[in-house]
Amino acid sequence: MLFSQRTGFISIADYLESELNRDIKHEYLDGQIYAMAGASKNHQRIILNIGSIFRGHLRGTPCDTFASDIKVRIGDLAFFYPDVIVACQDDTDDNYYTEKPTIIVEVLSKSTRRTDETTKRRLYQTLPSLQEYVLIEQDIVDVEVCRRSQGWLPEHYFMGDEITFAAIDLTLSVNEIYERVVNDDVTTFLRGETS
Repeated sequence: MLFSQRTGFISIADYLESELNRDIKHEYLDGQIYAMAGASKNHQRIILNIGSIFRGHLRGTPCDTFASDIKVRIGDLAFFYPDVIVACQDDTDDNYYTEKPTIIVEVLSKSTRRTDETTKRRLYQTLPSLQEYVLIEQDIVDVEVCRRSQGWLPEHYFMGDEITFAAIDLTLSVNEIYERVVNDDVTTFLRGETS
């Protein structure tokens, strides 16, 4: 989230209708809307890397993978745009949001880190369908996975590690998530591999 549009309370119906006609996406929290910041190249690389791996793995299953433009609805309190969603239950007739995500991925940036690590984490974890919440750093290499099965305790993964997403029976390497990402950690790791 970037900044609040303080215009007084906005109903969910008004938010959903107005969001269809906006050039800039907004998230909704407790009657207020918040404009979303733009994304960097590294941010997009990470989203496309993990999203395409999830999508390929889930081909032929009931699960869908969505990136950036589909909202997650949390009751009558919030609508957020996660960077990547895996949804394995067709839970709504609405084409613009899901209420039953299985996995949510957020790529962290300076402008979103605090919200992703606090407000969103707390609210996402109230969703009964959510099995794994993933926070991925873009400026360093660090993938944090919080699993319902582990009491939401965070586990961190780095270059050379493999991550298992039990909810969709997939193991992938951190290297795949950071393919073509340009930051000091990735560069240092790749130099070590070639020397």
